[in-house]
Amino acid sequence: MTVSLSIVDARRIALAAQGFGRTRPASPTKLHLRKTTDRLGLHQIDSVNILARAHYMPAFSRLGAYDRDWLDAAAWGRPRDRRLFEYWAHEASLLPVDLHPLLRWRMARADRGEAGWKGLRVFANERRADAMALLDRIRAEGPLAAADFEGGRSRSGWWEWGEAKQTLEWLFWAGHVTTATRRGGFERLYDVPERVIPAAIIDLPTPPPHDARKSLIDRSARALGIATTAELRDYFRLQPDDTRAAIDELRDEGVLIPARIEGASQTAYLHRDAPAPRPVRAAALLSPFDPLIWERSRTLRLFDFHYRIGIYTPVDKRTHGYYDLPFLLGDSIVARVDLKADRKAGILLVQSHHLEAGAPPHTYDALQAELHLLANWLGLSYRGA
Repeated sequence: MTVSLSIVDARRIALAAQGFGRTRPASPTKLHLRKTTDRLGLHQIDSVNILARAHYMPAFSRLGAYDRDWLDAAAWGRPRDRRLFEYWAHEASLLPVDLHPLLRWRMARADRGEAGWKGLRVFANERRADAMALLDRIRAEGPLAAADFEGGRSRSGWWEWGEAKQTLEWLFWAGHVTTATRRGGFERLYDVPERVIPAAIIDLPTPPPHDARKSLIDRSARALGIATTAELRDYFRLQPDDTRAAIDELRDEGVLIPARIEGASQTAYLHRDAPAPRPVRAAALLSPFDPLIWERSRTLRLFDFHYRIGIYTPVDKRTHGYYDLPFLLGDSIVARVDLKADRKAGILLVQSHHLEAGAPPHTYDALQAELHLLANWLGLSYRGA
């Protein structure tokens, strides 16, 4: 059976599945944060820090001014406090630790030289001894950064990695090491998983690859509410050949329900536990790396909102600034605002703001309230725009 949905109902289902269907808590707690990270399944990590690190923003968008130290402790605190771990999922990501067994098949592929960046695959074969030597040193000495190894510092540019950094990143892909903590705000310190990830997680059995990918598709569908096949795969960056059978099985089991969305040519899948479509009263600034909008074609289809982040666009082709954040109001994206945290001056700067066609009259006031909340959360002042 295929269900038919209006574009408004599809949008409301997607918003509620992503955590925007409820009023923000007056005082966010650690439990609120944990439920949010579990609901989303991952927070994407990105190096850009013009406003705030990308992994902090999704929880702020859904909860308001939570304590960022809680996320730091969950991701990089003492092992007994760990609730998150780093790995390649939707790009570099923070994930709930219970997903670790579901990604071991990917680590095993990287260990065999069948996954990960091609330039690093040499460490799976002819340069494996070099990689194991670095791993032995980490086992003996504890957490180390690339800079702690001779020749470890990058040369110039983000991707111009030195030898040690390349080796460590292959070890990371292959699951031999994970991130113990971040030094100086972003420099990764590597350690063996058994000293970082809770023992109860390490000891869990490794499911067969097909079962693991099927579980990941189920998690994607829950997080998205309603999505096409490509969008279900994209959430954890799964390949078509890896997931075709898993999606078919979940459909046959009634977990994924085929759906036809008004105005869309592709069949979508509705998760059987997706929230019912109800009016949404959200007000939230969205990071460019927020899972609600990171798949740009889905954002266009559901919200009629064309979005391209300025940092990846040549200067002469930018239309809305360098780091513009969409503004969600109700169940629509009604504005975008180019923001910068001037930490030296202690000010949140609004470089520009643009209202979308059809934005309601109270959009500007709602946006100002959200900008004040954001500034306070970041420890900045805000003078209005």
